[in-house]
Amino acid sequence: MNRLILSFVALLVVGCAQPGQNFYVLTAGGPAPFGGGIGIGVGPVTLAEYIDRPNLVIQQGPNQMAVSEDHRWAGDLGASIARVTAVNLGRELKTGNVRTYPWQGDGEIGDQVTLDVRQFHSDADGYAVIEVGWRVYALPSRTLKASNTFVDREPLASDGYPAMVAAQSRLLSRLGKSIANGLR
Repeated sequence: MNRLILSFVALLVVGCAQPGQNFYVLTAGGPAPFGGGIGIGVGPVTLAEYIDRPNLVIQQGPNQMAVSEDHRWAGDLGASIARVTAVNLGRELKTGNVRTYPWQGDGEIGDQVTLDVRQFHSDADGYAVIEVGWRVYALPSRTLKASNTFVDREPLASDGYPAMVAAQSRLLSRLGKSIANGLR
C-alpha cells in the first residue's frame, strides 16, 4: 500500500513539476469543407533548426534569438504547421479531401505539397515573420507542378505570446492562399 501511495505522490509531483508553463496551438483561418473534392496531401514539413523545438522563439536582434522556457507549442510544430496548412488549403480549394503526411497510399491524392519552413518567429519590432519554400508535386509521378517562396510579416495585435501565435496563424492562412493560387 505504501508503494502505491508513493507512486501516486511521485506522479502528482511530476505532473506539477513545471508550473507557469503555457502551451499554444496554431489555428486555421476557418474550417475546410466536409466531404470529397480534389485530393491533396500536405507534408513532409521541414523546419529550420532554430525553430525545431517545443519552445516559442523571438528574434531580439539581427543575429540574436531568445527561446522561451515557459511558452511552448502544445505539440510538434512541424505537424501543427502541416495540419493548419491542410485545413487552410482545403478551405481555399473547396475540398475536404486533404491529408497530412504520412498518409496511407497515394490513391486518392492528386497533389502533394511539401514545406520548407525557414523562418517562423516574432521579432522585437512587434511582427510575426514567416518564410516558407513550398513545392507542389503531381502524384503518383512526383512531377513538379509549382513552387515558390512565401515571405510575409504580420503585426502583433498586442504584446505577448498569445498575440504572437495568433499572428503566426494568420500568416499560415495567407500561406495557404499562396499555395492555392499556385495550384489554380
